[in-house]
Amino acid sequence: AIHTMIRVLDAARSLHVASAAFCHSDLEELAVRTFGRWAARPVRAYVRKLYSRFDLVLAPSETMAAKLRDLGIAQVERQRLGEDVKTFRPGRRDPGLRARLGVDERSRLLIYTGRFAPEKNLDALCRALRLLGEGYTLLLVGGGSLPRDLPHNVRVLRFIRESRQLAALLAQCDAFVHAGDQETFGLAVLEAMACGLPVVAVRGGAMHELVNEETGVLVPSARAVTLAEGIAALFERDLARCGVRARAVAMYYDWESVLPELMQRYRRLHPGLHAQAAGAA
Repeated sequence: AIHTMIRVLDAARSLHVASAAFCHSDLEELAVRTFGRWAARPVRAYVRKLYSRFDLVLAPSETMAAKLRDLGIAQVERQRLGEDVKTFRPGRRDPGLRARLGVDERSRLLIYTGRFAPEKNLDALCRALRLLGEGYTLLLVGGGSLPRDLPHNVRVLRFIRESRQLAALLAQCDAFVHAGDQETFGLAVLEAMACGLPVVAVRGGAMHELVNEETGVLVPSARAVTLAEGIAALFERDLARCGVRARAVAMYYDWESVLPELMQRYRRLHPGLHAQAAGAA
């Protein structure tokens, strides 16, 4: 990805046009998790040097935008990511899902979708399900390395590529759970919210920009006990009301409003785009 960004900068310079970059990943956090604290300083310096060369840097959340500005990168703007709220919606519910999966109708059905990676803290999430015990079932949907010795109330489903099939699965569950604490946005969380699911998430990264007391529960850490307490607390709430609020938040990220906002930013960089679009129309 970095190699591609450098090629973009070279092409922009050769063509005498403006350049833009979208910063989705917190490279400093990734380096620290992988190599240790010593890696933070050189990675910060490299990120500052690389992104400072672009005319515009977009970030998916205020949290990520603030981190980039703290590095001394001035030309940073927060740009919403888009969600397909027509596909991901509560009406996609699949009433026969629980029977096909062999999940008791009385069980509180939780779901996580995404990569099975260390930074997602799935080991802690699975331990939380062990603590919660009977009455709770968790579906892990995705691919990657899973924790060993999964509890009996955790089911694993392969990665689902088809959006409507994933939406049907999400909409039939009771809540979405996310134990990662480094998210720069959270598209998987937003898909679940668009399907009307309240969310239990860790207060880390940008999760607080999507999840609050009206749309779910934010827990202070990714410890198993804390996650279990947060999940149990959610089911003491009015889930239907939380789901309605979650859907309302997701609607703010509808592609129909996000795409014009993005195009307006590109037009500011290259005013000729507006004239070309008008001529083509």
